[in-house]
Amino acid sequence: MFIGNEIFSKFPSNRVVITLIAILTTIASEIKVVPFDGEAFRFGLGGITFFMLILIWPPKSIWKAGVITASTIVIIRTLEDMILRNGEFFPSFISHFPAFLFYFIYALGFHIIKVERYKSSPFHLGAWAFLFEFLGNAAEQLLRFEMEENINIDFWSWALMSAVALFRSFFVAGLYASITVSEQRKRVEEMLGVGSELYAEALYLQKSMNHIEKITASSYDLYQKLKKKEELSLSMQALKIAQEIHEVKKDSQRVLAGISKITSQKKENSLTLSELLRLVIVANEKYGEYLKKTISFQLKLTSDYETEKHIPMLALLNNLTANAVESIEGKGSIKISLFETSGNTCFVVEDTGSGIKEEDVPILFEPGYTTKFNDKGVAATGIGLSHVKEIVQQLDGSIEVETPKAGAIFRITIPTEHLRK
Repeated sequence: MFIGNEIFSKFPSNRVVITLIAILTTIASEIKVVPFDGEAFRFGLGGITFFMLILIWPPKSIWKAGVITASTIVIIRTLEDMILRNGEFFPSFISHFPAFLFYFIYALGFHIIKVERYKSSPFHLGAWAFLFEFLGNAAEQLLRFEMEENINIDFWSWALMSAVALFRSFFVAGLYASITVSEQRKRVEEMLGVGSELYAEALYLQKSMNHIEKITASSYDLYQKLKKKEELSLSMQALKIAQEIHEVKKDSQRVLAGISKITSQKKENSLTLSELLRLVIVANEKYGEYLKKTISFQLKLTSDYETEKHIPMLALLNNLTANAVESIEGKGSIKISLFETSGNTCFVVEDTGSGIKEEDVPILFEPGYTTKFNDKGVAATGIGLSHVKEIVQQLDGSIEVETPKAGAIFRITIPTEHLRK
């Protein structure tokens, strides 16, 4: 199902959807503009509302929804005349019946073309809507012309009907398209975020597998040595340990293969560096809000181009920026800069956090280094700065850290040819 529908489609039954469409359209239709003399012909918000609702809450039968909506509008307007204006039922019903014709034709048109086909094409969607609204308005006005003597239809009447139908149809089509594009963008951001996290975890798993391989080899070597010394019980125990570790390795390989398959699937072939950095900032603004911190983000760009390395770069920059968010106590700022120099692309992440101790700088990128612990004293998990460095090295780049009086500055330099698409 199209993304835009997923937001609004969780309703208990088709009957409820049709009822809501009928009620909301009826209410909106009472908000109207009367361009001609008298009350006979009016432009209301009913058509706009009906069009938008069948897009975001698609009923099983648009034609049925149109008939029920049209009937509801005619009945409600007739009752209004009888209660508020002391009108008689039959004359009031006949007076408002042409509105039924408009919604009937409007809904029938969408039913025939199967509007679901055109949701991803705003231009065609707007064009069809314009045609059906014009035909519906024309049929309604012609019927009123036959029924009432005071109705006058001239060239300007038709021109106005055409202009209003054109404006309203493309307005709704454009609004719906903007909603769905926004939702698609959010979905892409979510997928890219998940992809970058999985990429980072894959690095961690790959390193763990290297350790597992060494432990397996050591266990098997111990088995052979004990066997030579005829320590049968101990040698069999060492062999069993080696076999168990080997099984763990095979399981890890299967997990790694699955993660690698996901991260290699390109939901987006490329991103510009500016798009990539804005994703990083948006994600970490939310992270800062989650930690109840007031953090201002600054982005300075003097270069921009497309890259296919967006997944590793997201993993790298998200980790550095998240570390900066965590280092800030209460209130602070983070500045991310991007520029090119001497064939290299440089990223600089500066923060006003608690900073890094000078004595920790030499071991900052060593595996296992962390300054984050939970309330039980357990070290934090995540890819860590050692894996940030590993990503940089995979791209033939370098990373440096500076420790000013306040905060920290990380400078990453990567050959532009390894990033540019």
